[in-house]
Amino acid sequence: METLILNTNTPRRLAAAVKAAAGELADGQCVGLPTETVYGLAADALRPDAVTQIFEAKERPFFDPLIVHLPSREWLGVVTKIPDESRALVAALVAKFWPGPLTLVLPRQAIVPDIVTAGLDTVAVRMSAHPVFSAVVEFYGRPLAAPSANRFGHISPTAAPHVMSELGGRIPLIIDGGPTQHGVESTIVKVDSGELTMLRAGPVTPENLGEVFHALCESRNYRPTEAEVEHFYERLGVSFAKMVRGEDNVTMVAPGQMDSHYAPRTPLRLIAPGVQVEIYSGENEAAARLGSLAFCEPSTASSHFVCEEILSPTGDLREAAATLFAKMRHLDEAGLDMIIAEQVPEHGLGIAIMDRLRKASA
Repeated sequence: METLILNTNTPRRLAAAVKAAAGELADGQCVGLPTETVYGLAADALRPDAVTQIFEAKERPFFDPLIVHLPSREWLGVVTKIPDESRALVAALVAKFWPGPLTLVLPRQAIVPDIVTAGLDTVAVRMSAHPVFSAVVEFYGRPLAAPSANRFGHISPTAAPHVMSELGGRIPLIIDGGPTQHGVESTIVKVDSGELTMLRAGPVTPENLGEVFHALCESRNYRPTEAEVEHFYERLGVSFAKMVRGEDNVTMVAPGQMDSHYAPRTPLRLIAPGVQVEIYSGENEAAARLGSLAFCEPSTASSHFVCEEILSPTGDLREAAATLFAKMRHLDEAGLDMIIAEQVPEHGLGIAIMDRLRKASA
C-alpha cells in the first residue's frame, strides 16, 4: 500500500486534506492525524471493521482499549452513560478542559463496539483541541478511535515523518499538521461515583484537576476537610499502570498502561542526575556507544557519550514534555548500545515525563 502525506499549511490544502481524510474514513480506512498531544491513527469508532485495521496496522494487542475522540460535546451522552452522582464533576471537567488533552473513562453505551473497549463496560473519551484533527472529525461527523500512530510499544510520533517511518505502507494517508504541542499523550482519569482516579499522567496535571475539585466545593458553599482534600489527591497519585491479571490474559482499564509502552528499540537506562555510568563491552573491553537524554544541561553521567539530547535548555517542563518523544526517537536511530536518561523533577508535567521514561526503561 502506498502512503500519501498531505500538508495543511494553507487554507486550500487544509480543506483538501480534511476532505481526503474523511473519504478514507468513510471507506473504513485508518488515517494518521495530528492531535495536540501526539499523532493518532484514526478510524471510525463505531465500525468494528474499521477499528480492526488500527490493531492490525499497529500490531496492537486486542486487550488494549482505545480512546474515542468526539466531534462535539453532544456526542458525550451518545457514547457514555454518566451516573447522576458524577454529572456535576463530568460537566466541570468538560467545561474546563475540553477540547484539550484530558480523557475521561466513563460507563459506555451499547453503541460503542466491544473491540474499542476491549470488552470493558467503560469507554475512554476526549475531544482534541488540534485544529486539523478537529476539522476532520467535525467534517466526518462521527467519533474516531485514535491511539498513537506508531507500531505497538514503539515511541509515540510527534511529527508526520515519525508516522511515516512507523506506518508507511500500512495506511493510505497521513495528514501533516506540523509538530505536536504537548508531546506526551493525554491525561486519563476515571470518573466513578463522583470521584476521580488517575490512570495515566499527562498534560492536565493533578494540580489542574485540583482546581476543578475546589471550584466545585466552592460552588456548593462547601469547605472540604483536610482529610477530603488528601483523599482527592491520593486518588490522583495511585498507580499509573493499573491492570487486573488473569491466568491467560491481561485486562487493561485504560489505554497506554502497559509497561512496554513508549519503548525505544535501544535499551534505555534511567538514572538520577549526577550518577556515574561506565559501561564496557566486547573482547577488548571497548566502551559501549552511549547516548544521553538529559533535562536542562549536559549530563555528567559518563565520559563515553557519543551523542546527547537536552529536553529543555531552560529547565521548562512543558518544553521537555513537548520534545521528549522526538529526542528519544533521534537517539534511538543513532546506532547506540544504550541510552542513559536522567530523571526530571517529579512535579506538574514532570510526573507525566517520568511515567513515560519509566515505561521506556521497562
